[in-house]
Amino acid sequence: MRWVLVFLTLATPLQADTLVATRLIRAAQVLGPADVVPSDLRIAGGATELAQVVGMEARVAIYPGRPVRLSELGPAAVVERNDLVSLVFRRGALTIVTDGRALDRGAIGASVQVMNLSSRQSVQGVVRHGGLVDVTPAGGN
Repeated sequence: MRWVLVFLTLATPLQADTLVATRLIRAAQVLGPADVVPSDLRIAGGATELAQVVGMEARVAIYPGRPVRLSELGPAAVVERNDLVSLVFRRGALTIVTDGRALDRGAIGASVQVMNLSSRQSVQGVVRHGGLVDVTPAGGN
């Protein structure tokens, strides 16, 4: 009787347990693929895939070699404090657009305080794509 050894190798994607920072990532900086590397650490709430961190903004400083926790990241801000924005008010068929200045910074969907440059009144609005801030009151459509 003759025995034959057969070795099977299965292609499985390598996945890091937790991603760690390669450099100091300051709060409000957007992470790129070179900012993190895989490690053997297992941290609860830690990022495990590049797709979870690339394009996200750090909410706190993340030091080199430290695990990147998902709770320390958020959507990148598209409106910065003092940016000029377009305020949009809609009610039925009426749409009013005017210039404003952001008093807060925020990501898409975030609520920010904005000053209407015409009236100098401060209003609350929601950040939309392209630097627009929707100031339509709830139920205003």
